[in-house]
Amino acid sequence: MQIYRLSALSDNYVFLLHDPAQNIAAVVDPAEATPVLRQLETLGATLTAILNTHHHADHVGGNLKLLQHFPPAIVYGGTEDRGRIPQQQVFLQEGDRVPFDDRTAEIFFVPGHTRAHIAYYFPPINPNEMGDLFCGDTLFSGGCGRLFEGTPTQMVQSLGKLRNLPDTTRVWCAHEYTLKNLKFAISVDRDNVDLQHRYAEVKALRDRSEATIPSLLGVEKRTNPFLRWDNDGLKLATNAKDEVQTFARLRGMKDQF
Repeated sequence: MQIYRLSALSDNYVFLLHDPAQNIAAVVDPAEATPVLRQLETLGATLTAILNTHHHADHVGGNLKLLQHFPPAIVYGGTEDRGRIPQQQVFLQEGDRVPFDDRTAEIFFVPGHTRAHIAYYFPPINPNEMGDLFCGDTLFSGGCGRLFEGTPTQMVQSLGKLRNLPDTTRVWCAHEYTLKNLKFAISVDRDNVDLQHRYAEVKALRDRSEATIPSLLGVEKRTNPFLRWDNDGLKLATNAKDEVQTFARLRGMKDQF
């Protein structure tokens, strides 16, 4: 399975999954159709599936136009998003599986950013290969999504599911927010040497207008404060009594950053 990262809107990423043997493709969170159609034309590939993580317009905005060009394509989304994702046909729940090419995605129900958010995780076929996580706006590189429809408790549970995946998992999140996220992370986690090194690397990438996605989950576990709600230093920095309160206060601080 080949993965193409496509830029869309101002800071979105759309991911095109390509099966070169059958020359078919699936797209994750098409914010808009044009970059997807352009890449499909370059590949000469047929779109067979649209994989949506949640209902927000900057994740489903290209659905209808893509279906005009590829009417048989199947639209996937979470069961709790029924009626909110354009032309959704498959309603996924925790533990469901979606095959594509030689890989099969496992579905995680990860509410918090929205009440219906899901993530698609493609485990590696061989132990020495990387898995691929398409997590929409739940987990970001260096951050996490705002809580529009969910609670801190839900988001901690959701991020906990993703944190349990192997360190070698590639994190394909839907926005180029990394540099701003790490600026906040350093403000609350100043003594984290791994974070300091990461910030320097990311700043150099962004100075060259290069993408920071995908990230690696192992890097996120060491440097992303929203995966480190059980860290004593962050509890102290937020004056929190427990892990959920640590997360909630970090999220509130980030909202005002």
